[in-house]
Amino acid sequence: MREENRQKRQREIEAAAYRLIGEKGYDGMSMLAVAKAARASNETLYNWYGDKAGLFRAMVSNNAADIQRQLSAVKPDDDPLVELSAIAPRLLAMLTGERAIALNRAAAADPSGELGRLLAENGRSVIMPLIGDLIAAAADRGQLRSVSPGQAVEWFLSLLVGDLQVRRVTGAIREMTPQEIAERSEKALAAFHLLVRAQAN
Repeated sequence: MREENRQKRQREIEAAAYRLIGEKGYDGMSMLAVAKAARASNETLYNWYGDKAGLFRAMVSNNAADIQRQLSAVKPDDDPLVELSAIAPRLLAMLTGERAIALNRAAAADPSGELGRLLAENGRSVIMPLIGDLIAAAADRGQLRSVSPGQAVEWFLSLLVGDLQVRRVTGAIREMTPQEIAERSEKALAAFHLLVRAQAN
C-alpha cells in the first residue's frame, strides 16, 4: 500500500476509534468494533497498531503531530517569542479540542493508569520539551531573563490552559471558540512574560 493511502486509511481508522471511544468508552472500543466501523480488517489493525493500547498510543501521537511538526520546524534564526506566540493558540485549541478531551476522559476512567502513562509519554513528554527549547532560546537572546526552562514551561502551560482541560473533560464547559482561544492565548502570553521577568529579578 502506498504511504499516502496508508495514512488516509489510518486517519479513517482513528476517526472510527474516536467515535467509538466517545460512544462506549475505551473498554467498549474493541479492535474488532473499530475495524468494522472503519470497514477495515481486524488483521490490518493488529498489523499496524499491535493492540488496542497501541491504537490509543497512535491516537495520542497523531493528535499532537501538527504541534510537534510546527515546533520541530523552528530554525535557529527564527524569533523564539514569535514562534511561542504562534504555537500558543494552536496548542490551546488542541488540548481543549474534542479529540484530546476524548483521550483524557478515557485515561481518567482507567484505574490501571496505563492510558494516562501513554497519554503523557506520547503527548506532553513530546511537546513540552520543544516549548522549553523555545523559552531557553529566548533567554539566550536576552528576550526573557534566564529561568529554568522546565519551570518556565509549567508557568506557560498553567497560564495558557489552567483548569480548562479538566473542566472540558468533566463537561463543565463547552469547546472554546476561535476568538476565545485567541484572547486567552494573548492574555496568557502577556502574563507569562511578566511572570518570567518578575521571577528572575
